[in-house]
Amino acid sequence: MELQKIQYDNKIVKAFIIATVIFGIVGMTVGLLISIQLFYPIFNFDLQYTSFGRLRPLHTNAVIFAFVGNAMFAGVYYSLQRLLKARMLSDTLSWVHFWGWQLIILAAAITLPLGMTTSKEYAELEWPIDIAIALVWVVFGWNMIGTIIKRREKHMYVAVWFYIATFITVAVLHIVNSFEMPVTLFKSYSFYAGVQDALVQWWYGHNAVAFFLTTPFLGLMYYFLPKAANRPVYSYRLSIVHFWSLIFIYIWAGPHHLLYTALPGWAQSLGVVFSIMLIAPSWGGMLNGLLTLRGAWDRVREDAVLKFMVVAVTAYGMATLEGPLLSLKNVNAIAHFTDWIVAHVHVGGLGWNGFLIFGIFYWMVPRMWNTKLYSPQLANVHFWLGTLGIIFYALPMYTAGVVQSLMWKEFNPDGFLTYQNFLETTTKILPLYMLRSFGGFLYLVGVFIMTYNLVKTAYAGKFIANEEVEVAPMIKTSNTGGGWHHALESKPVLFTTLALVAILIGGVIELVPTFLIKSNIPTIATVKPYTPLELHGRDIYIREGCVGCHSQMVRPFRSEVQRYDPKAGEYSKAGEYIYDHPFLWGSKRTGPDLQRVGAKYADSWHYRHMLAPTEVSTGSIMPAYPWLYEQVIDKSATAGKISALRTVGVPYAEGYELTANDDLEAQATKITASLKVDGYEIESEAEIIALIAYLQRLGTDIKIKTEVAEQKQ
Repeated sequence: MELQKIQYDNKIVKAFIIATVIFGIVGMTVGLLISIQLFYPIFNFDLQYTSFGRLRPLHTNAVIFAFVGNAMFAGVYYSLQRLLKARMLSDTLSWVHFWGWQLIILAAAITLPLGMTTSKEYAELEWPIDIAIALVWVVFGWNMIGTIIKRREKHMYVAVWFYIATFITVAVLHIVNSFEMPVTLFKSYSFYAGVQDALVQWWYGHNAVAFFLTTPFLGLMYYFLPKAANRPVYSYRLSIVHFWSLIFIYIWAGPHHLLYTALPGWAQSLGVVFSIMLIAPSWGGMLNGLLTLRGAWDRVREDAVLKFMVVAVTAYGMATLEGPLLSLKNVNAIAHFTDWIVAHVHVGGLGWNGFLIFGIFYWMVPRMWNTKLYSPQLANVHFWLGTLGIIFYALPMYTAGVVQSLMWKEFNPDGFLTYQNFLETTTKILPLYMLRSFGGFLYLVGVFIMTYNLVKTAYAGKFIANEEVEVAPMIKTSNTGGGWHHALESKPVLFTTLALVAILIGGVIELVPTFLIKSNIPTIATVKPYTPLELHGRDIYIREGCVGCHSQMVRPFRSEVQRYDPKAGEYSKAGEYIYDHPFLWGSKRTGPDLQRVGAKYADSWHYRHMLAPTEVSTGSIMPAYPWLYEQVIDKSATAGKISALRTVGVPYAEGYELTANDDLEAQATKITASLKVDGYEIESEAEIIALIAYLQRLGTDIKIKTEVAEQKQ
């Protein structure tokens, strides 16, 4: 058989490596800054563009999509060509993908600090950017699937299976979750409302972690770990079971993020069951990775690449055991809304994704530049700094989470909450926040060391832009024991179709009944749409990222009902949220829940609290919002907002948008008059007036219902 000479494209891999390192430093630096803001609020700088609420989504997007995303693409482009014995289908598509992805990241870096956000976790970017993401993702998939079809290696290695599942599932998740009704170029409302929006969002959010942060990195593990260890994968059969069970089960588990909420009980139960089932395939993958190192453990002591990979796979195993355990209702009742979840997420992010990326880069860069790593000693220093960083990050957050939950739930002998003031818990855990920042600092220093090491390595060698190899026109591999599956691996279109079916089943079964069966979301007659002023206030609340620190979900616990609604004694009901586009239940309580805050305080309290939080609440770590007193409501946008919300189902009367500003001005005048009585004068069009209106509305609809019931009795 005559061999053919082909060239692997290393230039695109190099570009993604450089982007990974740059955005990794940027994303982690922002993360360090916002962690410091939580114990030194002065580092918010009293500027709207650097406040915690606006920088937090910038940090998560930079780390997930810029750092981890670019690293994923670097690893996929490097490994895919070698696994398929083929250059990528199109160099042009590769570069369209690269520059398109970087422009999306740039757009996120600009819009998120400006407050242009949907507020949905891991999906904060507004609708034009969502469209761009979909288009660039299609370019990536087109290039990848096209390369698979033209491959010279008939057998599709296990890593390729995970790449295929990543492409199709992320596409489905992104498109379904991103249905939005545009209002302006950078403002939209979610197509879904309340409970439905929450279910779709966490179906997306959980599986974004599964299919953006997990499945592609499992593919990279299956390629780079055996290469670094110079050992074959432990079990081909185990990889088959691992792959199909993982992609089928993972898609069902999203509702475990919504336990004890207003989500229907059957959906919560499905999330719990499938989350527990996830332990088996997840640990199957971990064991397959670790057992691949059999016979190579002596090298782990010296080789930083293997050290990083071993800890990465171990962190994956820890996180994928902890996740299902957190889905148990008794554990979730303790952990949810606390810093325990922050620790859990970062064990996965810093340990699994970060350490695997570092190991891959230390292995890949010397080979692409045809040299040796500049300093194995510095790589080992990086490893220990990173490991200590994870420990100093995670352990304080686990401790803080337990402390928070126990303090929130503790009752005194008289049956009242021991710590009624939420701030008592916040101030207690500030030293733990400081330790967390120290851990983040150590981890970031390690990244700087890696950057120096890789740059010096590149300067010591000569970059191989087009790596030439000789391959056969089509290499037929012998059956390795996979039987029917080995035959399936030679049919990429059928393989992709079956993977798509596997991931659609769970999503359809969970989502469709929630939308079609009305009894899942009982309505409450007293719940009405937001007034125009309240609607503006809600949009300001979203813009400032308040949902990053405050939940709007009183769970059916005695401690929460007594803390947040002691008079009415009402936990949150599904019908309260039917006009919420998007939902704002939150995922972390750095501050108290706000679902029942309406009418709890005077207008002047909110006025002073937003201007100088520490003067109103001693020890508060909330930033001040002075710009809300200077900026005015854009009343020209009112009509568009009303029309858009009517389109997605909010029952505003036809033509109401023409007179909505009259109601806005009337309500604003009442609030300014109330403030004037207490000695505060401000224009009725100031943004703080709208925010006060929104906060004073929260929870009052269901209180009205309770008061009506009391009157009937």
